[in-house]
Amino acid sequence: MQTSKRARRMERHHKLQKKPILNLVSLMDIFTILVFFLLVNSSNTQQLPSAKDLTLPTSVADKAPQETVVIAITRQDILVQGRKVASVAELEDSASETIPALKEELEYQSSLGFISQENPKAGRAVTIMGDENISYGLVRKILKTCQQANYRKIAFAANQKAKSKKQIVKD
Repeated sequence: MQTSKRARRMERHHKLQKKPILNLVSLMDIFTILVFFLLVNSSNTQQLPSAKDLTLPTSVADKAPQETVVIAITRQDILVQGRKVASVAELEDSASETIPALKEELEYQSSLGFISQENPKAGRAVTIMGDENISYGLVRKILKTCQQANYRKIAFAANQKAKSKKQIVKD
């Protein structure tokens, strides 16, 4: 049976209309949801500043770090919030029990006001990121300086060691 020209044209027209169309609205909805998911989840993590010449010790601690003033002790320098305060070589040679430049910087950090002070008698919080090869004498000087600047809630940063399979089964 032979079809007319009009019938063939109508058939071709119907074939063109059946092609699926890319729906951009649903694609934009998916990307919007993905962006919100990433924004919400990325704000819950706090990352400590990292320095290339700083190797943290390893620990099995479970607590997550809090947002505090960070003192980084590298092999060469002492940094407060990323700013160089003193040189490690000079401090190891000095006989002083405290570090005046560190105390001055800690007092400056506390004066900025963005660091919350919940209980004035308990002191402020500070996180110390020390290289695993620094001397105990230097750590003692830093602790004493922190105490004099009213930073008494001291936390030490460490790399978290993964739990072994035996510990996971017990928990």
